[in-house]
Amino acid sequence: MSARTFSVSAGPLDVAVSRRELQVAALVVNLELLAVFAYFALTNATLSSPLFTLYGLVWVNLALVVFARYRPPAAEARTRRRALVVAGGYALLLAVFGGVVGVAPPGTEPGVSVAMLPPGWGPATVVNVGVAAAVLMPAKVLGYAALAYLLYGTVVDAASAGVAGVLGLFSCVSCSLPILVGAATAVVGGGGFVVAAVGGIGYGPSTLVFATTVALLWWRPGFGLLR
Repeated sequence: MSARTFSVSAGPLDVAVSRRELQVAALVVNLELLAVFAYFALTNATLSSPLFTLYGLVWVNLALVVFARYRPPAAEARTRRRALVVAGGYALLLAVFGGVVGVAPPGTEPGVSVAMLPPGWGPATVVNVGVAAAVLMPAKVLGYAALAYLLYGTVVDAASAGVAGVLGLFSCVSCSLPILVGAATAVVGGGGFVVAAVGGIGYGPSTLVFATTVALLWWRPGFGLLR
């Protein structure tokens, strides 16, 4: 099989994609389309909002691209541990404000159930432990994990650039903006996921903010000025 690589350059972006990666991407998209058709064929759901289904797949695919292509810079163990703490706190913040975890609704029984939502948003595992509950939608879990992973790399890069820890990031608007806007992603597409999923409320703006945050945290325009 040829190992031919395709390169795309646009401004500060320089992306090289191998033929194998394109084939894997095509396979993933085809499997997702198959899952969508199977979901609507085998359930009583109606395709009342095609964009809602598309939004979920956008979240999943962007997250997969981050995990497959992004590599944080190398750093000493101490720096990596600090960056991991910051990224973990950020992920928790997104999970709480995004409705992934929170206080269990009054009157609900503890247990584990599955909400059959369209591919991307579902199937969502709902875990209720009595006091707290979690709604594990693939799009949100993968999306927030991807943002935390990118923030981890940003913090490591900031420390390597000689910036005084995380506070140094806030001296650069293009660096601090995605950190703040990532939390906005959770608020815009926030709590009541299973209820909101029925009508797809707020997921258009949330998806746009998520995609913008991924781009800013990955390429960090203006970050070089901090060095």
